[in-house]
Amino acid sequence: MQALTDRLNALCDAQPFETGWYVKDLLTGATTHRAGDVVVSSASTRKVAILMAALRAVHAGRLSLTQPVVLQAKHQISTSGCFQHFLPGFTLPLRDVLIMMIIVSDNTCTGTVVEMLGLDAVNEFSRSVRMVGTVHRQAVPANVDVAAERRADAPPDLSRLNVTTPADVGRLLELILEGTHDAGAAARLGCSPELCRLALDILGWQRLQQRLPLLLPPGATVAHKTGTAARNFNDAGIVFEGGRPLFILTVYTGRVPLTMPDGGPGKAAASHHIGRLCRTCWDALKRDESPAYTGP
Repeated sequence: MQALTDRLNALCDAQPFETGWYVKDLLTGATTHRAGDVVVSSASTRKVAILMAALRAVHAGRLSLTQPVVLQAKHQISTSGCFQHFLPGFTLPLRDVLIMMIIVSDNTCTGTVVEMLGLDAVNEFSRSVRMVGTVHRQAVPANVDVAAERRADAPPDLSRLNVTTPADVGRLLELILEGTHDAGAAARLGCSPELCRLALDILGWQRLQQRLPLLLPPGATVAHKTGTAARNFNDAGIVFEGGRPLFILTVYTGRVPLTMPDGGPGKAAASHHIGRLCRTCWDALKRDESPAYTGP
């Protein structure tokens, strides 16, 4: 893991923006990180905790996956996702609301689910699974002037944001994975193994594929959740090799410039950087004999 840590850190040191990450090798149990316990803007990676808090409420009988949920105009206030463009007042079962919250990061769904649960319940869930650096402060963050925020030199005011740490989200993903086959791990989440398997399925249906999965070879799959803020581009997931869980990787970038020194957009550089970190982990931890990535 030290050689892998050195390679990952070298890739991060070469960037003109901040990167924190957490890795767990699921075969050996070894972990490594860069600023893994540093509090950062969670952006939409926080929705993994919201998903599990909702499934905990389902397991307790307070909610039902089949109950109808009305999507209202008051929640169509964000540019993230698809339902911002729909006429308000349409109805979906809760299961489908949770799916859309994750796989296209739909914030109409996020605001709806958080209102059903309450922010206090989401924060209580996070504390219960020892997400020590995680705080949910807003149901849906307000839209911002992205270009202006990315050009700003001052560090973000984390006291007003939804925050987490790379290690917090990595440990939550590991607990979900364990919960799919271990009733005790599922119980720590307040869920059943069946609900943990549903959560893993939903994370595996992710449609936003330009970060962790970007440079992985055919046959590799990732159950993950992205997060995007004005100057943050994040992704957190479980990487599978031939259907077998190989490693967990969470990556959080910060203070990404609008334009990189080479003239390219910062958002593209951050996404490729996350993809390169993931491929570096893959090449170090994979069990097959496929060639390593040697791209630019």
